[in-house]
Amino acid sequence: MDRPTPSALVNADLALRRYGDAGRVWLDGMWEADPLADAVVDDGFGGSSAIASVRAAIEGGIDSVVDAPQSLRDLFAFLDDEPEWLDHDRLDHAADALIRNSAVMGMVLGAASLVRGAGNTIAGKPLALTGRYASEPAIRSVEVGEWLRHVISRGGMRRGGAGFEYTVRVRVIHAHVRRGIRLSGKWDDAAWGVPIPQPYMAFTIAEFGHIANEAMHGLGVRFTDRELADIYHLWRYVGHVIGMSDALNPHTEADHVRIEELYRLTSPGPGDDDRDFVVALTEDYLAPELANILPGSEKMRKSLAVKLMYGLQRVFIGDADADALRIPDGRLKHVLRYAGPVLAGVGRVQQLRVSDREAAILKAYRVRDSEMARMRASYRVEHGLVDAAPH
Repeated sequence: MDRPTPSALVNADLALRRYGDAGRVWLDGMWEADPLADAVVDDGFGGSSAIASVRAAIEGGIDSVVDAPQSLRDLFAFLDDEPEWLDHDRLDHAADALIRNSAVMGMVLGAASLVRGAGNTIAGKPLALTGRYASEPAIRSVEVGEWLRHVISRGGMRRGGAGFEYTVRVRVIHAHVRRGIRLSGKWDDAAWGVPIPQPYMAFTIAEFGHIANEAMHGLGVRFTDRELADIYHLWRYVGHVIGMSDALNPHTEADHVRIEELYRLTSPGPGDDDRDFVVALTEDYLAPELANILPGSEKMRKSLAVKLMYGLQRVFIGDADADALRIPDGRLKHVLRYAGPVLAGVGRVQQLRVSDREAAILKAYRVRDSEMARMRASYRVEHGLVDAAPH
């Protein structure tokens, strides 16, 4: 590629020396978005008509869409052609493995994955420009949780599954955001590349994959090697559906780790928008949710929950990155660092007590769905994704 590396990225030369061809793919990918989905919204087909037609094509096939433009036909020709490597049984096995730990996963996605992602001001700019970065952390978390609920379900990512539908809708939402940012005139291509580029899409997959898995391990969750392989298979297919190129879509744990390393290496660090986001996410959503299950008075529970969440964030991302985000420090982090082995032992004992594995898995799905219903009611979220939000 002839275009230079976006000027706001750092350590580009080091990325090439350390990662070779993978480093070049990463840097070049900053200029690559999602041609298929972008064409749909750029083809005089933006706004609510695109959303309605995408939903119709998901439900009834592309031929059910009257006067479907070629851009939409091209997108669904890709989506309807499942890759040869896809194994739906493995997707179901991954969902079963994750659902048994959905409460822990929900915690680490907030305290580890999203906070790790906030360490890169370029990646956060599209959300900051939409005005939703720090203003609606609970609503955004419920939207992500609703998408995740459908993805992590048996059959969720099959062609007629709700997880597949929601993932395609997220793909089109990303394209709408890119188009809106371009039209706003507020995006600096030379400094930042394209909005929501392939490398940052790849990092988002890693947030749900290895970053979450590693954090869950720290809190006592133990997946088997087969379960981990199936989980990475699930996220590979999610990446495929959401618009990842084969060159950057992670296949294995090693791919996830390399993506995380390149993200951190080339990041200029967080900005004030990212720091505001972490405060809002923690104090307006994560801590109140944790306080719901703590003992004691309301005042004591809220205070302790905030300290616990900030402590967990420091454990998950490390003190140096936490300092950059100005996450408050405290002694609790030292206690929390040693909680994993204890929780792992408790988890193993509980698993030994489960005589009917299938019944336990089905119960976990019901509990997860009930919890999502509670959160939707608590935060007054009546829509599924932002494309259906009243505003």
